[in-house]
Amino acid sequence: MTRYDVVIVGGAIVGSSIAYYLREEGYTGSIALIERDPQFANAATTLSCASIRQQFSIPENIRLSQFTLGLFRRLKDEFGDKADIGFQEKGYLILAGQEGLPILKANHDAQIAEGADILLEDPDTLQHRFSWISTEGITAGAFGRSGEGWFDAHALLGLFRKALRTKAVDLITGSVSGIKRTGNRVTGVTLDNGTRLEAGTVINAAGPNGGKVAAMARLVLPVEPRKRNVFVFEARDRFADMPLMVDPSGIYVRPEGSVYITGGAESEDGEGPADAGDFDPDWSLFEETIWPVLATRVPAFEAIKATRAWAGHYDYNTLDQNAVIGPHPEVENFIFANGFSGHGLQQAPAVGKALAELLVHGGYRSVDCSAFDYGRIARNEPFRELNVI
Repeated sequence: MTRYDVVIVGGAIVGSSIAYYLREEGYTGSIALIERDPQFANAATTLSCASIRQQFSIPENIRLSQFTLGLFRRLKDEFGDKADIGFQEKGYLILAGQEGLPILKANHDAQIAEGADILLEDPDTLQHRFSWISTEGITAGAFGRSGEGWFDAHALLGLFRKALRTKAVDLITGSVSGIKRTGNRVTGVTLDNGTRLEAGTVINAAGPNGGKVAAMARLVLPVEPRKRNVFVFEARDRFADMPLMVDPSGIYVRPEGSVYITGGAESEDGEGPADAGDFDPDWSLFEETIWPVLATRVPAFEAIKATRAWAGHYDYNTLDQNAVIGPHPEVENFIFANGFSGHGLQQAPAVGKALAELLVHGGYRSVDCSAFDYGRIARNEPFRELNVI
């Protein structure tokens, strides 16, 4: 039986970031990174809309994304002169009606306090800035003038995975089917092919399956897969200045080359866990929910043509839609990096760095993730993020 000092369950952007930064922080122990889908065809990382924002309601979430933004700014220094993730720094535009205005203002206050370049603008100013928008029913909008936008998720993941090949990390293809726990310690994992690995520490970076992986260690984690649909459409008009715009309904839209992508139609009312194998887009959401909103908010989108779609899964934290980061308070060698609820891709490098610092140095240094610890799960005390997209 092979023994590893650290076994990371889940090899997409969160797990890869943790492994990368462990080595960057000087960790010399053995590391195994286990991934069941090495092509990442169904990974939350690669099926996401691959965007980054600072428009959160909680300072800690803002700081996590700011760390990743800093990485984007020095990408070539970190990964070499050819490193490129196609970062389009075109901002977010989050709109609010009268009912949502107090929350938008409070969020904006938190963002400005963290140094984010976010403008809070009235309808007339928005109309002047973006001539294509209809401000019907809009009281204000928050626009990220810099430090927000979208990028190539495959490219970012590829940079981390390529770097790991030179950092003495064993990349193992397989699915974890069991975790051995003795008392208040986990001691190993079993793969679906029967292979058993002894482990000094197990890190749960299993994305939408994080709850199931925790259960294998007889631990409760309120994280489950939630299906999210993304639709691609063509329009006659091109708006080069369009940011990622979020309507008060939750519907979002942004340019993607010569087309547009849109989503956000799922209702959380009564929504339960998704079938982990269901990746079929629900086209009725586009016809019945999304298109009417787009046509109202952007009159030029009254005549559009949907061309394709895909579906992926969020690792959804049902308690508060926020990440769970750090060790279990009793089973201390079981580490969580789960429940990002749609913003894991943009926060993964920061979380990788933070957990590496915790394991190597005994505490957080770059970004303090204490507010995301498991203790609130045990106490059933939500640490709620209000700006979930």
